[in-house]
Amino acid sequence: MPADIQQMQFIILSIIVGTLMAIVYSLRVLVMMDRKIARMELNLLKIAQVVAEEEVRVEKEQEHIEQEIRKGGRAAKGRGKK
Repeated sequence: MPADIQQMQFIILSIIVGTLMAIVYSLRVLVMMDRKIARMELNLLKIAQVVAEEEVRVEKEQEHIEQEIRKGGRAAKGRGKK
């Protein structure tokens, strides 16, 4: 009988340790995924910043071209030739 109890205790302890190891591994994977997502978010923010800067530059250039056209078309005539 005592051998059966010890075997049962060993099996229960093994199950508990295995479960804890699975939890630790899952947390490790979760942390790795969180870091990867954070890097992706930073990259997206950088891309959005570049796009916003380019949009501002294009709008300023468009405004400049429209002003030149209103003045008499000097910029419009010269822009097409390169």
